[in-house]
Amino acid sequence: MENQIGIQKDYADKMINMLNNYLSNVQVFYMNVRGYHWNIKGKQFFMLHEKFEELYDTLNDMADEIAERVLMLDGKPVHAFSEYLKVATLKEKVNISSADETVKEVLNDMNHLLKEEREIVSAASEAEDNGTVDLISGYIDSQEKLVWMYNSLLK
Repeated sequence: MENQIGIQKDYADKMINMLNNYLSNVQVFYMNVRGYHWNIKGKQFFMLHEKFEELYDTLNDMADEIAERVLMLDGKPVHAFSEYLKVATLKEKVNISSADETVKEVLNDMNHLLKEEREIVSAASEAEDNGTVDLISGYIDSQEKLVWMYNSLLK
């Protein structure tokens, strides 16, 4: 049986679960980055304050796109923060304000998302779910560049 966009229901159910887990991690990462943006201190304040705002804006857009993909697959996106915290494998970060520490945490979380994204792309590719592959592959491209840039900042 196929869903509204011609994807097999069994596969769609599996992907909906994967995307909801991913959405939960994106939302936790979003809040972590908001906290870094609000609390950053030190010589790199102005640059990182701006970069963290760009990053959380991107994460906000990603959350919307991921939720819409879940809906396209005939699923229901997770939409309560209490549920995100139950499902997410990323942890909340609090009271982090130094440049090096915030950048290291961003890198850790981004690498976590990259691993999860690659798993989603692999499963979606196998099922010929080109819409999901296209969506998540774009995130991988952007995040790999950001990982390189944030790592350069630490050197």
